[in-house]
Amino acid sequence: MPLPPALFISGAGTELGKTYVTAALVRHLRAEGRRVRALKPLASGVPPMDDPAFAESDTGRLLAAQNIAITPEAVEACSPWRFSAPLAPDLAASREGRSLALDDLTVWCRARLSEAAPGETLLIEGVGGLMSPVTQAATGLDWLKALELPALLVSGSYLGAISHALTAVETLRAHGVALAGVAVSESAGAPTPPETVAAAIARHGGVTVGIVRRGGDFPKDFV
Repeated sequence: MPLPPALFISGAGTELGKTYVTAALVRHLRAEGRRVRALKPLASGVPPMDDPAFAESDTGRLLAAQNIAITPEAVEACSPWRFSAPLAPDLAASREGRSLALDDLTVWCRARLSEAAPGETLLIEGVGGLMSPVTQAATGLDWLKALELPALLVSGSYLGAISHALTAVETLRAHGVALAGVAVSESAGAPTPPETVAAAIARHGGVTVGIVRRGGDFPKDFV
């Protein structure tokens, strides 16, 4: 899979391992001596920075993969929109009396894209699944389309994951979104091995597919 200068990490569903895949890709690129920056602009279910649990949050994991210490400045630079409730961002924002607009989110991401250094890879991780709401009026797909970036789709290996992944693949194609590939994140307790799921997605979807195992690295033949 030729890696573009910028990539949006999307999911065929929620809680599939997008952050795990993104962090694994960061570590892989860094090990190869390549410059990479990973961002999670929008995050829900984020504990306070002084809570030890913050290190296990999506933002904390991405900072750790980049070997960046948890500081207010680093957290703000990675995840400027953070909400404490583990809900869809629009609902989590509402609970805090806050609002979120797609234009603000898109402008911020474009600014980071424009700042990228030559040869640097920028990874932007989305939230929830492809069609999960990100604002009162927009979904993750709307966000992805507004940025006009290619997507890396993350799937699980649970029962039903093949259908969910192929549906997401077809949705991306129908909306003219370039698909760099599908990363199958190994699901705990799945009835079939991830190789079976990956092979079916590749066969029916006509896409490049790699497997990211829990505790493993990003597949070297995938990038």
